[in-house]
Amino acid sequence: MTELRTERLLLRGWRASDLDPWAAMNADPAVREHLGAPLTRPESDAVAARMRADLDRRGFGWWAVEERATGAFIGRVGLDVVGDDMPFAGVDIGWRLTRSAWGHGYATEAARACLTYGFDVLGLPEVLASTTVGNVRSQSVMRRIGMTHDPADDFEDPSVPEGPLRRCVLYRATAGPRTAAPVADASR
Repeated sequence: MTELRTERLLLRGWRASDLDPWAAMNADPAVREHLGAPLTRPESDAVAARMRADLDRRGFGWWAVEERATGAFIGRVGLDVVGDDMPFAGVDIGWRLTRSAWGHGYATEAARACLTYGFDVLGLPEVLASTTVGNVRSQSVMRRIGMTHDPADDFEDPSVPEGPLRRCVLYRATAGPRTAAPVADASR
């Protein structure tokens, strides 16, 4: 299984020990603010099982994120194939971290590693990212990692009911020179 290492983080496969902190994270209304209702434990476990299966099958997906200095699980970051129900196609990048990990630059650091892996190892021509229009923190990460936004790409997420979480923005990064130099060390 591919792992990505940055200065402070390890992006790795999922372990049984990740399930409790993952479930706690998904039950936190602040973490779920731009994602919808908090998840139950069975829902959270099912998501983790799907992410683990995708990583095993494809070699990329949603990696568990571990703080290297402490070994603590702090969330997930990764690349995923955009669902058929979306109004665009490709591979997207995303992140979800525990509240205690916010504000330390971890999402930016891990996302840069994922972009490098996507472009340099997977040979992707483009990576996408989307979030709700109100999620300014994630949009800031998108800009910091060199992604660009064209308002003409904004969309209504068909998988979300009518309401404040339905309107989304779409950011893009293309292979080649980027404004934010990613750093990653991929190993198998």
